[in-house]
Amino acid sequence: MKQRAGKALRSGWTTGSCASAAAKAAALALSTGDPQQEVEIALPGKEGSWTQRVRFAVDRCEVSPARAEAVVVKDAGDDPDVTHGAQLTATVSWRAEPGIELDGGVGVGVVTKPGLGLEVGGPAINAVPRAMIARAVGEAVDLASRGVRVVISVPEGEVMARKTTNRRLGIIGGISILGTTGIVRPFSTAAWRASVEQAVSVLAAQAAGTAGGDATLVLCTGGRTEKGAMALLPHLPEVSFVEVGDFTGAALRRCVEHGVREVVFVGMIGKLTKLAAGILMTHYTRSAVDTDVLADLTTRAFPEKPALAAAVREANTARHVYELWDASHVLGACADVLCEQVAKVLERFARVECGGCLRARVALVDFTGTVMVGSSADWAEGGDVRHG
Repeated sequence: MKQRAGKALRSGWTTGSCASAAAKAAALALSTGDPQQEVEIALPGKEGSWTQRVRFAVDRCEVSPARAEAVVVKDAGDDPDVTHGAQLTATVSWRAEPGIELDGGVGVGVVTKPGLGLEVGGPAINAVPRAMIARAVGEAVDLASRGVRVVISVPEGEVMARKTTNRRLGIIGGISILGTTGIVRPFSTAAWRASVEQAVSVLAAQAAGTAGGDATLVLCTGGRTEKGAMALLPHLPEVSFVEVGDFTGAALRRCVEHGVREVVFVGMIGKLTKLAAGILMTHYTRSAVDTDVLADLTTRAFPEKPALAAAVREANTARHVYELWDASHVLGACADVLCEQVAKVLERFARVECGGCLRARVALVDFTGTVMVGSSADWAEGGDVRHG
């Protein structure tokens, strides 16, 4: 279990779990006429099982003969989740036909682009939360003989969504109801990986509906590099840009699956050095910068400068190497060689590990993220670029 300051980090609950609990509380209230203070729901497990059950406190529950409404407040544990404290609200009413009708209300996003596995025009409630809500409501009401309409809403959800990538993915007006296990793991890398893979799927689906069907995915290591990449490639739509973090390999696999044929990688020297060494999971706790790689690249670019290569080999950090190159007036040339190496690694990974073929173009930016100091040989062939 992860630790912080000597204490175990506390897990929390997904928006899907909280919405399911609220829906069950409202359904029970509507069925019995009694407001609910606490409910128990099942969480999805392996191979379709629903063995784990958890209890949720109901923050508010109101009932009338025609409808009931219940609120469960999301507790994300120690995860820095923008939806922590969100009031997942379920309004349940009777309907004539048996079964469940699910919709989104205020603060739940509406899907406007394909590629998310959800109906365009429908609410951004993912498949597993939909199944959880249906199961939870089915424990309160016999859906084979009675019908209910469930509307999930999240007051302030539209404000919360501004801190997510929803708008770029084509989800407008609110947050998504998410979760595959019902549990939020603190500082979850799985969540980031999933968001990267989802972004690639959206880009591919959008490209499939355009003339030519080609798409270029721009992978950026963070916010600064993403802004720089957008300035370098202003002709590309916003959906093309993805903050990949440490999940370059996962992004490339999804690209191959969806037939994306070109990837652009924009990063700073630390991440590029790890990629040049063939390390596609680049988190600092999992891999260290290998200055031997940078020393070899220095020798390749300037065989007449053995002293510089030796200094690079002994450098403390990748940033230190950047400064050594800059002071020796070889930054641009060495950066170009580094980018060329990374492009070859990415293309080889797609071919050997993923069984596909794609073109990779790479740019190294400075530490502000705004100035391109080096690039792979075919960078300018990709269209409009702006050098710093």
